[in-house]
Amino acid sequence: MKKINRRRFLYCGAGLLCSAMSASTFWPFSEETAMASGPADIRGHVFKGDSPETLWKWSHEGFLYTKLDNKLVMCGICPHRCLLSPGDRSVCRSKVNMDGILYSLTYGNPCSVNVDPIEKKPLFHFKPRSKAFSIATTGCNLRCLNCQNWEISQAKPHEVRHYELFPADVVKTAQRNGCLSLAYTYSEAVTFFEYMIDTARLARENKISNLWISNGYINRKPLLELCKVLDAANVNLKSYSDAIYRKLNGGRLQPVLDTFKTLHEQGVHFEITNLVVPGYVDDDEMVKEMCQWILTHLGPDYPLHFLRFFPKYKLDRLPSTPLSTLIRFRKLAMAEGIHYVYVGNAAYPEGNNTYCHNCKKLLIERAGYFVPTYNLNGNTCKYCETVIPGRWV
Repeated sequence: MKKINRRRFLYCGAGLLCSAMSASTFWPFSEETAMASGPADIRGHVFKGDSPETLWKWSHEGFLYTKLDNKLVMCGICPHRCLLSPGDRSVCRSKVNMDGILYSLTYGNPCSVNVDPIEKKPLFHFKPRSKAFSIATTGCNLRCLNCQNWEISQAKPHEVRHYELFPADVVKTAQRNGCLSLAYTYSEAVTFFEYMIDTARLARENKISNLWISNGYINRKPLLELCKVLDAANVNLKSYSDAIYRKLNGGRLQPVLDTFKTLHEQGVHFEITNLVVPGYVDDDEMVKEMCQWILTHLGPDYPLHFLRFFPKYKLDRLPSTPLSTLIRFRKLAMAEGIHYVYVGNAAYPEGNNTYCHNCKKLLIERAGYFVPTYNLNGNTCKYCETVIPGRWV
């Protein structure tokens, strides 16, 4: 992947430039990395529809894309497969076609950097009581009406304040803060894939775990590459309905289901989150169908988190999810056969604790992000020695 000095081109953004027409699936797509001949001379270039505002220090060539005729490029990272003319910006707002070469505009420029308890991700079956160094850039490849982090996920890179933190800096900062993991989170890490994969490779070399907190809207080839350095994931299954995915999230269901299958096949520990949005996702039969799919294709051992929705973004007119709905869904999922089901964003201690699926004894008590009780011996139940699924040490 080639780098190009951002001071050589005028960078800014306005509006979504990659229309549905330019992401047409009628165009042939070859999933092989395009080999760029070299950086284009883009001094004075202005993105179509944009006005010059900001000079940036670095840009980075896209990881997986195809060059087509007339300097068109097709991004291969996510199912949108954005087809971009020179000057066009991707659906995620984070990539642009510069004279026939696809560039990422977020490499090394996170807009959010924090040290988090791993329970916040939420990851309940991966190194409890440890810390994760969390980074995010702007951008998302979905358009969720209920987005909880819309201030950064629905923004272009230049619209928010940034840190300059390249992969080596990320790893060093995580080490200084005593973090066992790096979390690519908050917005959508698929949109800063180039930054994530380079950082994750370096983290793996330094024995730091990599956590992918994602909507799972990614193609198989880049996901397989990520799985080589991925230790755990939490993927948000927005609903078990393609119609709702299209209406509520601006995406499709099947690519996300395919992501779960790939993670399962590759042996990556993952947990599933379902944000229960009133009027969209609070349907008992849909939850039953979702659980049946999970049991059939993934098995009973991947933790499932039902999260409470709070009015946000374009759905601020809706009420919060009733606690009774979350409790009902937890009981329903467990009755269907899923071993570990949790309730999040709500005060319900039983729904935050981990109980052995065999003897039903309390294994991990959680009080917010604190863990006052811990009854595991390695990866087994202290009481009955049943192996508890997860990555515990």
